[in-house]
Amino acid sequence: MDTLEADGGAQSRHDMMRDTARQFADREIRGIAAELDETERFPSELYKKMAQLGMFGITVPDELGGAGADAVSYAHVMEELSRGYSSVADQCGLVELVGTLLSTHGTPEQQATYLRPLLSADRRCAYAITEAEAGSDVSGIKTTATETADGWRLNGGKLWIHNAPVADFAVVLARTAPDLGKRGMSIFIVDRDRAGYKIGRQEHKMGQRASQVGALHFDNIELPKEALLGPLNRGFHMMMSVLDKGRVGISALAVGILQAALDASVKQAKDRKQFGQPIADFQAVQWMIADMAKDVHAARLMTLHAAAQLDSGARATTACSMAKCFASDAAVLHAANAVQVHGGMGYIRGMEVERLYRDAKITQIYEGTNQIQRMLIAREVLA
Repeated sequence: MDTLEADGGAQSRHDMMRDTARQFADREIRGIAAELDETERFPSELYKKMAQLGMFGITVPDELGGAGADAVSYAHVMEELSRGYSSVADQCGLVELVGTLLSTHGTPEQQATYLRPLLSADRRCAYAITEAEAGSDVSGIKTTATETADGWRLNGGKLWIHNAPVADFAVVLARTAPDLGKRGMSIFIVDRDRAGYKIGRQEHKMGQRASQVGALHFDNIELPKEALLGPLNRGFHMMMSVLDKGRVGISALAVGILQAALDASVKQAKDRKQFGQPIADFQAVQWMIADMAKDVHAARLMTLHAAAQLDSGARATTACSMAKCFASDAAVLHAANAVQVHGGMGYIRGMEVERLYRDAKITQIYEGTNQIQRMLIAREVLA
């Protein structure tokens, strides 16, 4: 197969996965987004359907139960799911990161027990890093795993953990050699039914409310040796290795929010009349919509470029940070502008643009705050 044919095949698959996700969002997600936002319900039925369509583990090899696709496909799927409702896309992103860790570093037994059921939506995961003094600074974690004769003893706690209230198992970063700093951390797979595993308070968030978040507490949990994921004391590096992919995912999620805000604003501008004419005839509204359209386009191109960098094997950290920072800032700005286009109606609970405004904010915070992204970008530019 020559290069042109190979590129054409990849593009065909990208189009197919994007179109499948778009149709799924329109058919299955958009109609219940308001209900999910109001009730904060974990939509198991949606996730089972997504798993059947290959939307969990998009870049995980197909022989391990994934779709065997690339990061560009992942970006397309995340954008389209987020256009339907960003909480649903967030679940896709979580499974992608945990699935990548398990497929890359897991033993065959771990992959059979955790990865395949995760990708089929038969088990739920949590990605447990953040602590009270360890957010942007992951090196500040205090959770420890002490080696015992039979395995490990886990103690500590995590905050604001995605899926904590519903997860069947958690992938937990803990200190195994405290004197070694970042070089003394390891990752453990911890089942919910282990003695000492306690689920803390579920938090009620401003946005992305159907993406459940809460605390986890580990009180002298006895773990077998087989609970260790990957090499001992390489946990920090393993977690960092999936951050670029995570930032592409959040960038694409932000683009989905942007596109939904633009779509809603265009419809409102054409439908609503003031002073005897559609508000789309007024230059003030036109300019807001023009700015939305150009930033959607720019954010999408930056996201796909960053994803292509990942797929090429080139160093992609700066491209991923730029895409995540730009797309999330634009999502917050233009979700606010979408509310403005809708006027007083846009400020009412239950309106799509009001939800988009709330959903957008977290994209500037998770997977590394935008202040951290700017530090990374500046470090590269000034090197």
